[in-house]
Amino acid sequence: MLPPAAAQPRVEVELPLGAAPFDLEAAVCSHGLFMMAPNRWDPASRALLRPLRLATDRSASLLARVSRHPARPSDALLVSVLGADALSPLDQDCILEQVRRMLRLSEEEGRVVAEFQAMHAAARESGFGRIFRSPTLFEDMVKCILLCNCQWSRTLAMATALCDLQLELKCSSGTRNFQLKTPPIREHKRKRSQNQNVRVKLETKFSELESSEDPRLATAEDSRVIPSNDLTLLETNGNLASLPSVASEAGSACDSFDPSELSMSSSASFEDRIGDFPTPEELANLDEDFLAKRCNLGYRAKRIISLARCIVEGKVCPQNLEEMLKMSLPATEELSTIPSTYERLDKELSTISGFGPFTRANVLMCMGFFHMIPADTETIRHLKKCHKRAITIKSVHMELHNIYGKYAPFQFLAYWFELWGFYDKQFGKISEMDPSKYGLFTASYLKKAASIRQEIRHEPFFLL
Repeated sequence: MLPPAAAQPRVEVELPLGAAPFDLEAAVCSHGLFMMAPNRWDPASRALLRPLRLATDRSASLLARVSRHPARPSDALLVSVLGADALSPLDQDCILEQVRRMLRLSEEEGRVVAEFQAMHAAARESGFGRIFRSPTLFEDMVKCILLCNCQWSRTLAMATALCDLQLELKCSSGTRNFQLKTPPIREHKRKRSQNQNVRVKLETKFSELESSEDPRLATAEDSRVIPSNDLTLLETNGNLASLPSVASEAGSACDSFDPSELSMSSSASFEDRIGDFPTPEELANLDEDFLAKRCNLGYRAKRIISLARCIVEGKVCPQNLEEMLKMSLPATEELSTIPSTYERLDKELSTISGFGPFTRANVLMCMGFFHMIPADTETIRHLKKCHKRAITIKSVHMELHNIYGKYAPFQFLAYWFELWGFYDKQFGKISEMDPSKYGLFTASYLKKAASIRQEIRHEPFFLL
């Protein structure tokens, strides 16, 4: 068990924010990624807690707590690194760079926020404009895989299981003991009932819009994309782009919500046993069947291990992908540069095994492309409810253009501000939810939200 926070050695590092207004709570609690392990938002102290890697030893990580600076809350963040008496300048810079990436604190991203907020008064007033992401592109890529074809509770459980596994790997002598421990397993074929409800029929229609990338699966392993001028139309399962669908996998018992799956549900277990998100090197040598069984990943294990091996072998370089983005970040007045950069990166990602359109679209959103709106059945529900539009699958992209096109090239930010705000009203303030209730953050609870709103508000707990 970790000693009390006050007794732990720590190094405190300041992170200047610059002149642009910044709201830590708004920046963190802006997307479902902040709910996924090893991230932990403490609603009581308004602080983000998670392990971060060191530059001098990439296999090592330390628990970091990111909060507003107590003396200069509008000018700086305070990053407290626990368990260290001292940090080298290289390690300090590495940790601060990871925090900058998560919170999108670069100068270019600040410009994007300013330009979007200049178009959108309500977003400016609420401090909205930064969409939370992971400290590394690899973690974003894996989490986008975890969002495919399952309910939100399982997505959370898979992310937690990967972090638990990382801790086991760290405590062991290596990956040898984790290989070939289980017999080969097969992903159960998902069967669709002939008596499907309207939502399932709608999801099936999305799937039929493009051919399946893997005909062996009864349902698409990755959501489908239909390009249009300013959006990407996706099949259902909008875990990242929206709340998970009630019936994204009809008849799949393993995806039903079980609170016991969420091992990070209590602050005590989080402090006592927290692993970092595994690196490519930690995953590359694992046995596929073991990983699938250990973390309940199903077919996703093969994709994750393939990605990790490609990175270790130098076939895929996340750093190069991000450098491509930096070389040609579009300005508002240079809209013609957007498609070329986006398409180049999309083409690069398409060479990675298992990276279908849904995964690629969400990875690119994490990288900073906001002119494309990932649209699914939840998008249709939102437009019908909030905009009173008679939406169909064929007309959704045109309606999105009509509603959000005026915010180009930040259509996604305008859409997400509206959708996230809707969830905030339905479930109660998201930043105040107890982390143990994140698994309830699903579309199936929308109708019950009024009655459970008080329940899912946070119950006070102690973190650091």
